[in-house]
Amino acid sequence: MEFLPTLWFVIIAVFWAGYLFLEGFDLGVGMLMKLLARDERQRRVLLNTVGPVWDGNEVWLITAGAATFAAFPMWYASLFSALYVPLVLVLVALIFRAVAFEYRGKAHRQSSRNAWDWAISLGSFTAAFGVGAMLALTTTGLPLDANGDRVGGAFAWLTGYAVLGGLAVVAFSLIHALAFVGLKTEGELRERARSLIGRWLPVALAPMALWAILVVVPTGKVIPLVLVVLAVVGGLAGWLANRRGAEGWSFAYSGAFLMAGVSAIFVAVFPVVLPSTIDAAFNLTVANASSSEYTLGLMSVIAAFGIPLVLLYQGWSYWVFRQRVSESHIPAAHTVTPVV
Repeated sequence: MEFLPTLWFVIIAVFWAGYLFLEGFDLGVGMLMKLLARDERQRRVLLNTVGPVWDGNEVWLITAGAATFAAFPMWYASLFSALYVPLVLVLVALIFRAVAFEYRGKAHRQSSRNAWDWAISLGSFTAAFGVGAMLALTTTGLPLDANGDRVGGAFAWLTGYAVLGGLAVVAFSLIHALAFVGLKTEGELRERARSLIGRWLPVALAPMALWAILVVVPTGKVIPLVLVVLAVVGGLAGWLANRRGAEGWSFAYSGAFLMAGVSAIFVAVFPVVLPSTIDAAFNLTVANASSSEYTLGLMSVIAAFGIPLVLLYQGWSYWVFRQRVSESHIPAAHTVTPVV
């Protein structure tokens, strides 16, 4: 197996894992706007926990898509054309969510703020479900012919695996967000988040664990199986840390569960980047879907400088906004009286 195509498969897998880790908790916080917060002040606390970082987290999605386009154009073309409908829904959901983040604070009526809250919550849910469905189908397969074109109608992608992947990312995002809220807030929200993690963590992590098992077990590969076991251990450790009140460790172990699970899935499917459910001979692999050696080499040089800079900048932004947020930090909402 050639080195550069393999390297870029690993890099793209890292981008997706990073996206699910970072965007996962802020998508979850968006959903919690209607599930956890009980009043306006608590909703503003939730918004303030992700306010400085949510748009930076979305960069990982753009980077993963762009890297796929440049490094594996056949993978990009087949995946994005076959999943045109869910990807458009994800895009629309992210647009509504971003607009709601910006406009909610400018609304003067509670009814308007409530409408923007629903936009954030439903947009977050749709984006999480759509991304999960897409990643599940990337690892379990789509009905592709010899040319990499989808066989079937616009909803040929809507399978049990797509639903499982969507539910897996939604459920993980919710439990990951609760761990983040426990780490970043004080008072009632913190206590309620800890309580919900204690009750729901095993249920919330089960769909992603099932997805990993369904992908890994048929391959018979040892390393992915070990990674699945490590993911389960990480989930258990996160649950125990939450019981001890160690929110930082609970959040870290939640991330460890994700990283081990995603790694298990990508290692299990390698070297296939997009399986065909029609015939294994039509599978797209790192060898037949990659760009030229020159393109991958140039991308590697750029990435060697760009990726560390992005990581340093994003790490710095999280460090700057590391303090907890409480309801006492939220000023009273002001109203504007129009001049007649």
